[in-house]
Amino acid sequence: MKVTETKLKGCFILEPIKYGDSRGYFFESFNDKTFRSLTGTETNFVQDNQSFSSKGVLRGLHAQSGENAQAKLVRVLSGTVLDVAVDVRPNSPTFGEYIAVELSEENNLQLFIPRGFLHGFVVLSDTATFFYKCDNFYNKESECGIHPFDSTVGVDWQLPEEELILSDKDKEAPSFKEVFSANI
Repeated sequence: MKVTETKLKGCFILEPIKYGDSRGYFFESFNDKTFRSLTGTETNFVQDNQSFSSKGVLRGLHAQSGENAQAKLVRVLSGTVLDVAVDVRPNSPTFGEYIAVELSEENNLQLFIPRGFLHGFVVLSDTATFFYKCDNFYNKESECGIHPFDSTVGVDWQLPEEELILSDKDKEAPSFKEVFSANI
């Protein structure tokens, strides 16, 4: 497995080694020992989640706060998404900055997002099946997030805004400044 740290400390792009022949292919999508060795990060994943969405569906930008914060290891089983992580760690030198990584069934890339980040993705293909591991259990009362079109963060979702499909919750999400004003 090849691991590359992004400009946001603690966020890693993981690229598995894929073995193929006339029968198809095989790759190890996660190995805790290898992950710890290559990233220096210890995590214990306790929950797996999967979603299916059509082109233009934008899910995010979300996080779990406080003791329910979650680290995630995300990947795409079918289709293509633009995956986004926003650093909201109060004392981070990259606070408020984001990275965007295209994840697809073809490139098999994964993104590890540590605790202290907002996360979201938009489907770029006709449909996509998105899969992720979490190191903490979901807790509805700990949900937080910002509007995905917030100008302070300025994410380029790579599709025209009028083509994007948001949940009512995301349409009504607060701004970055409303949620994180104490840290700006």
